[in-house]
Amino acid sequence: MIGKYPAKLDDKNRLFVPAKLRAEMGEDFFVTLGVNCGRSCLTVYTSKDWETLVQNYNALPISQRSAATSLIFINATECNPDKQFRFTLTQNLLDYAGISRDVVIVGRAGQAEIWDAEAFNNFEKENLTPEKLLASLEAIGL
Repeated sequence: MIGKYPAKLDDKNRLFVPAKLRAEMGEDFFVTLGVNCGRSCLTVYTSKDWETLVQNYNALPISQRSAATSLIFINATECNPDKQFRFTLTQNLLDYAGISRDVVIVGRAGQAEIWDAEAFNNFEKENLTPEKLLASLEAIGL
């Protein structure tokens, strides 16, 4: 998943799935708590990636299952977009990410993130520098 897509929540906390992400997200997907560079956002997982996450969590010894890890599952919601490709976000997820109305949906390799638009714009301004971009490219082997 790649790109960034501005969007707005409607009065029922529904969000429209951008056309370019529909096929990659699938008919059903999961949204839960997320974080990127210390900032709260929401992370969107495909059903396949969610199942992998569940399997990895269940494979952990109980002593390694942290409260924070459990919160990822406790606050998750399964999304089934309607015929107009809208899905509903729960109020607790919106509160966590500080989302009120304007959002940005961004592709992040295998997942997508949902950000409050102002928070994302600030994040992008702080991190879109030649030095940070170079460090990121080097970190992924380019």
